Amino acid sequence: MLTAVSMTMLFFAACTSEPNQDTKKIQVTTPPPTGRQAQTGKGEMLFRQFCANCHPDGGNVSDPARNLHRSTLRANRINKPEDIIRIMRNPISRMLRFDVTTLPDEDARAIADYVLDTF
Repeated sequence: MLTAVSMTMLFFAACTSEPNQDTKKIQVTTPPPTGRQAQTGKGEMLFRQFCANCHPDGGNVSDPARNLHRSTLRANRINKPEDIIRIMRNPISRMLRFDVTTLPDEDARAIADYVLDTF
């Protein structure tokens, strides 16, 4: 009987609404993005900085037929990041030229990945 009473008291003591002083607080944090996710975030930021004025939402304000939408890119045999970087470095039409001093290779690659993943 004494054991049953002791167990009942322990049970109710553990079920109080007040937090236990000995309980450690657990803080859940989201780890920073890595790999492809980080690259896409960087690419989006750089796209907004360098490209979005002429290519809003993947369009093209000066030449709508040369937009960045997946179907248009594929039709023009632009399928991989290197294809986009080549055009950034040596534009086909009225696009501004982005040489390596203006846009380093790593940043150009981030933009190209973002374009291929987004539009």
